[in-house]
Amino acid sequence: MRKTIKRRSNCPIAFSLEVVGDSWTLLIIRDIVFAGKRTFGEFLASDEKIARNILASRLARLEELGLITKKPHPTDGRKDLYELTDAGLDFIPVLLELSAWGAKYEPETAEAAAWLREVRIDKDRLIQLIRDTVKNGGSVFAGPDNVMDRLKAR
Repeated sequence: MRKTIKRRSNCPIAFSLEVVGDSWTLLIIRDIVFAGKRTFGEFLASDEKIARNILASRLARLEELGLITKKPHPTDGRKDLYELTDAGLDFIPVLLELSAWGAKYEPETAEAAAWLREVRIDKDRLIQLIRDTVKNGGSVFAGPDNVMDRLKAR
């Protein structure tokens, strides 16, 4: 069920920040898109070391807002799988722009130069490729048939 956000104004930027205005929320979406993470344990193992209670809170909020869905893991009944909804997938261009900006202004970030070059190619095609890959359970950097491997093969 989608939760209604109490808005401070009718500004679309303010609304967007009400939905994903904290870093943990965007990092969870990033982990799904770029690293193929799908379970609580995988999110917990991220480099940023999110606390269990904060992770649980952000996952519940993302689900409540309709950005992710939670379903039982097909082979391990103790786990749930989290996937982006269409609304969550629509954050891919935002993540790409944040990635490009971060790579431009902090060259020490991992694979900054290579990723920045890829982001500069036909963005609409890249966004669609990432969207389709993530929707099918893949990611940008991790796992078989990831976006980066597909781009290198062309």
